[in-house]
Amino acid sequence: MKYFLIAGEASGDLHASNLIKSLARRDAQAEFRFMGGDLMTEAAGCEPVVHYRKVAYMGFLPVLRHLGEIADAAKKVKSAIREFNPDVVIPVDFGTFNFKYILPYVHDMLGIPVVYYISPKVWAWKRWRVKIMEKYVDTLLCILPFETVFLKPYDIKTVFVGNPCVDAVNNYRVTAQPKLNLNIETGEPVVAILCGSRRQEVAANLPYMLEAVASVGGVRPVIAGAPGLTMEDYAPYLKDRKVEIVFGATYELVEKSRAALVTSGTATLETCLLGTPQVVCYRAGGSRIIRWGFRYLFPIKYFSLVNLVADFDVVPELLAHEVTVDNIATHLKAVLSEGAERTRQIKGYRDVYEKLGNTPCSERAAEAVLTALKS
Repeated sequence: MKYFLIAGEASGDLHASNLIKSLARRDAQAEFRFMGGDLMTEAAGCEPVVHYRKVAYMGFLPVLRHLGEIADAAKKVKSAIREFNPDVVIPVDFGTFNFKYILPYVHDMLGIPVVYYISPKVWAWKRWRVKIMEKYVDTLLCILPFETVFLKPYDIKTVFVGNPCVDAVNNYRVTAQPKLNLNIETGEPVVAILCGSRRQEVAANLPYMLEAVASVGGVRPVIAGAPGLTMEDYAPYLKDRKVEIVFGATYELVEKSRAALVTSGTATLETCLLGTPQVVCYRAGGSRIIRWGFRYLFPIKYFSLVNLVADFDVVPELLAHEVTVDNIATHLKAVLSEGAERTRQIKGYRDVYEKLGNTPCSERAAEAVLTALKS
């Protein structure tokens, strides 16, 4: 069969590359074309129609400035889909691009089945996009168990296929070679700091995290350097502090740390699966309006994936103006000690792991794609 995949960022490139490998194992005649990155290129054995770097812009103004470039990339992708005439088109997350440019064209103009892998977070915001999925998506592959429950009232066929984070953590435990010498046994307890993957997230969260660690005392902060950032991006916030930064070893750092301070996102779920107690912090401007907006405009109780999957308070969540040195320090002390909070988190982590399941996500996704095509 012929498969056309569309990924628009680094995480999508990773997950789509694993899906390509799983499909190829099941379909000896598989042919692939795609928009994506280097990992998909390696997996598929061919170059992308468009590299995701051409469209990977975040935020209103950057997208607006590059709108012509994005539209041009979409035109190339649509032309490639028409010429390739695949048996299925598989968008991978990246909702704005796929909803605007790809889904209507593939469904209405070409009549090609759409199997959407990794549902955009319609349960959190822009719920009107559910109507778009009802109209244009034949099968939706979900990676969070509550997504199928949320989408049940709608006319969308959904399949929970597990979560790629489980695959990534399991693969790390099987194949990773130790890179860090943290002297865990003899040195001070390590606190891993995961302060976001974008410069604005680092600027908003890292200073408070570092101050909180310093106020706790007797611990050793180590920053997990994000892909795409450099030492220079962190330097303005370190001043005279002796804080280590490690790149390319985030999982090992988190697993070997006593506790972690984590900016909300996939990293919260990865930290949970690695078994390290954490405090989730997300400060974006610090305005109380952000907290008010989340409480009254967003139809969800939590903003960390750990709590969303568990559907109860497993990890403390500090949002916007709640991200203060005192608040972070209070929660950090609680998870550093051998007390009730640390025990409660670790127990909650087991519940999350059970809900996500341990079957490889890409394998289940490939099976779901082939089943959808047969039906």
